[in-house]
Amino acid sequence: MTILVLGGAGYIGSHTVYELIENGEDVAIIDNLQTGHIKAVHPKARFYKGDIRNREFLDSVFAKEKIDAVIHFAAYSLVGESMEKPLKYYENNLCGTKILLDSMVANGINKIVFSSTAATYGEPESLPILETDKTEPTNPYGETKLAMEKMFKWVGRAHNINFVSLRYFNACGAHVSGEIGEDHAVETHLIPLILQVPNNKREHIYIFGDDYNTKDGTCIRDYIHVTDLAQAHILAVKYLRNGGNSDIFNLGNGIGFSVKEVIETARKVTGHPIPAQISPRRAGDPAKLIASSNKARKILGWKPEHAELEEIIATAWNWHKKHPNGYNDK
Repeated sequence: MTILVLGGAGYIGSHTVYELIENGEDVAIIDNLQTGHIKAVHPKARFYKGDIRNREFLDSVFAKEKIDAVIHFAAYSLVGESMEKPLKYYENNLCGTKILLDSMVANGINKIVFSSTAATYGEPESLPILETDKTEPTNPYGETKLAMEKMFKWVGRAHNINFVSLRYFNACGAHVSGEIGEDHAVETHLIPLILQVPNNKREHIYIFGDDYNTKDGTCIRDYIHVTDLAQAHILAVKYLRNGGNSDIFNLGNGIGFSVKEVIETARKVTGHPIPAQISPRRAGDPAKLIASSNKARKILGWKPEHAELEEIIATAWNWHKKHPNGYNDK
C-alpha cells in the first residue's frame, strides 16, 4: 500500500518522504511547487504536480494509486503573511482541506496525519504547553490550522476517518546527507537567517528584543530537528494502521534555547563571528514557547534522536554551506 504525501516537495514534507522510503514505504507525492522544490523530491517517490483544491486531479491520483494513508503538509505557513492576506490562508488551507476530505470520503481513504502547529495555542498560559491547554490563535495561520483540526474531527466522526494532528514547534536542521534542507523564498526561521551571515548573504543577524523575562533577555523557543519530525509522522501512520483513535500530539524537545544561545552555538559550529544587532521587540512574540511531548513519547513511542542544538545547527550548516542559494545551486 502507498502513503500519499501532500506537500512532499516542501521542507518538512521532503524530509518525511526520505524517512518513509528509508523505512521501506511506497510513497506518492502531490505538490503544486508554489513553495516546494522539484529537486527536493526523492527519486524513488512518484510525483504528481497539482493542487489539492482541484477535486478532479485528486480523484485521478486516488484512482491510480492504492493509497493506505495520507500525510498532509499542503498549507501556507507564514504568520506575517497570514495577517496581511487572511483570505489567502482560508482559501488554501481550509478550502483545500475541505476538497481533500471530499475526495478521501469518496475514495474510501480513512487515515490521515496532519502537519499542525504550536500556533494553534496562541499565547501560552503555562509551560510546558500541553495538548489540553486552551487554543486561542493570535494569527490567521494558527486559526486556519486549528479549524483544519476541527474539520478532521467532525468529518472523521461522520465518515469513519481517523486522524493524527501533530502540533510542532520550531522545525530546523537538515538531512544528515546534506542532499535536502531548508530553502524558503521568504526566510523567516532563525537558524537559516543566522547562517546567512557566514554564507555572506547578510552582514549581521537581528535580535528582536533583549529585555524579556528570560535568562539572557532574549526569546526562548523549542527547536526540533526536521528528521525527528519526519519520524513522528511515520510513527503516527503506524499508530493509525494499528487501529489507533484520532488524537493530537505536541512535538518538541521539551527544552528551550534562547536566541543568544542559538547564535553562540552557530558561531561555534561555523567558526564565524556572526555579528548581532539588538532591535526592538516584534509584536506578539511570547517570551517562552516550550512543548511537553510526553504524550507523543508515551503513545506513539516517539523519541527525538537529534536534540542537541549543536548537532541541529551542524546539519543545517552542512546544507546551507553546500547550497548557499538553496536548490538553485544543484
